[in-house]
Amino acid sequence: MTKQYLDFARHVLEQGAVKDDRTGTGTKSVFGYQMRFDLQEGFPILTTKRVPFGLIKSELLWFLRGDTNIRFLLQHNNHIWDEWAFERYIKSSDYTGPDMTNFGIRAQKDEDFNRIYQEQKLQFCENILVDEEFAEKYGELGNIYGSQWRHWQGANGEVIDQIKDVIATLKTNPDSRRLVVSAWNPVDVPTMALPPCHTLFQFYVVDGKLSCQLYQRSADIFLGVPFNIASYALLTHLIANEVGLEVGEFIHTIGDAHLYLNHLEQIERQLNREPYELPQLHLKDPEKSIFEVESEDIELLHYQSHPGIKAPIAV
Repeated sequence: MTKQYLDFARHVLEQGAVKDDRTGTGTKSVFGYQMRFDLQEGFPILTTKRVPFGLIKSELLWFLRGDTNIRFLLQHNNHIWDEWAFERYIKSSDYTGPDMTNFGIRAQKDEDFNRIYQEQKLQFCENILVDEEFAEKYGELGNIYGSQWRHWQGANGEVIDQIKDVIATLKTNPDSRRLVVSAWNPVDVPTMALPPCHTLFQFYVVDGKLSCQLYQRSADIFLGVPFNIASYALLTHLIANEVGLEVGEFIHTIGDAHLYLNHLEQIERQLNREPYELPQLHLKDPEKSIFEVESEDIELLHYQSHPGIKAPIAV
């Protein structure tokens, strides 16, 4: 896995066009790229830097719950969605603290501001955890992934559970070409804190093995893509276990694949590291339904990696 990812990063680093972007950070970008990972060969998690698998597990279980409020994530010490909820809060009339305009960019350039920003965000997260009313109002991110996966609103007001539907179809008609789950709902996009980057995935069964292909419209190569690969590989394992199949491939198809310009030093450092062997995924209680699985039921065996590499997130 690590080789495919490093080849991908090197390709964008060397061939990517410099472009402006929504965050104002700037990127090196290519359009259209695909990677394939044989899940029989090991679990595709990066070994050239430490990837926090606990965060991947809790985020995916959050999606599968149909949840869109960061309170569940914070209860599992997962802060990967904090900035988008915080951004909504500081734009509200209830926020009366220091000016947080463009906090993502300013925090990278101004140490004094970054200290104030971190204090404000920490207080925000504490309020989400201890104040249920505050969490209900400002922990919500709109109808993002979990809502679309489990509670898609149909044209006639019906609620469609795409995950349950695709599981049912896999059990009854595994050769179906309609094993598709979409997170991109044009009606809801304007009210989402962040429109879905991983927009659509499809399952495919052959020789008793379940494969999954993801189409991702936008991919942050250094910070996001390692999470995306591991998350959808884990989802494939969980769905395969649910329907009594082995795992096949995870195919990752990407639209706008980009390296942020403030991640170039970090990706160069990673490209100079030698990969380790891939770990193995282990489900401690394979009899548990995908809707009952807890984070502690999922573990990686023999995960060895180089140390993590920090980089700023573009909001």
